[in-house]
Amino acid sequence: MADFAYQVFTEVVQQKTFVAAAARLNVTPSAVSHSIAQLEATLGFPLFIRHRTGVELTPDGATILPVIQDILNKEAQLQQVADSIQGLNSGLVRLGAFSSVCINWLPGIIQNFKKRYPQVEVEIWQGTFPEIAQQVRLGSIDIGFSTLPVEENVQVEPVAADTIRCVTPTDFQPANGEFVTGADIAHQRFILQQADYDGDTKKALDRYNVTPNSLAYSIDDQSILSMVESGLGFGILPDLALQKLVGNVNVFPFSETFRRTICVLTRKETPAPSTKNFLTAIHTYLVGAYGQDYLGRD
Repeated sequence: MADFAYQVFTEVVQQKTFVAAAARLNVTPSAVSHSIAQLEATLGFPLFIRHRTGVELTPDGATILPVIQDILNKEAQLQQVADSIQGLNSGLVRLGAFSSVCINWLPGIIQNFKKRYPQVEVEIWQGTFPEIAQQVRLGSIDIGFSTLPVEENVQVEPVAADTIRCVTPTDFQPANGEFVTGADIAHQRFILQQADYDGDTKKALDRYNVTPNSLAYSIDDQSILSMVESGLGFGILPDLALQKLVGNVNVFPFSETFRRTICVLTRKETPAPSTKNFLTAIHTYLVGAYGQDYLGRD
């Protein structure tokens, strides 16, 4: 079985302090420190730079992180295969997702999955699109939800096209009464999340000549709706994000269609049994939700 020091190492990377890693592993901080010191002595180079507020990986530590993570993943996969041979359904599936997937998709997917595999644990980590792709590549999460394009060297499966809409105060109506044109939104202020000023959202903004100095930023999608409702500006949000948000606003299509493509990310190697079963659960759920519009595998 993999050395416990490997588990300590990856936990410190995730928690960024020895104290937090110790709490997660249910050991003392001194045990974590001792384990890391032994691993550094064995490898022959330092793994972390220590600061007063925590630690960060050295370049050498960052180089070995995916190797150690791969060892731990292979061990977990071996245990799952052994359990499967014995007729057991066990394991852990680690998910990475952005907010609207966490809110709208994952509850139903996990509920259906747990009915079939009650012994399999599911962990969820929320992050930005680049962070999720990076963590999949490193092996820190098993399945990630992101949007195209994906720069990391991972397996990418498009699953849904998510149309981007214009969100306005209720006292606004486009001139044609149906969709928003450039003339409608000229000189308007737009509110969005900082991370969204990229990709397909930026294409829509650029198409209608919305300049950076016309942008304001909020912390999440619900806050955007609240600010739009208060008349502080317009918003740009995709359909998935709008499904469970609450606000007295109007939602209009743009004169041109803009979509983001949501995709599922995995490592290119053969997945563990629990991961493979969870991918099937994702497929089944999204086929039911999107029907013929589902972009994933048959």
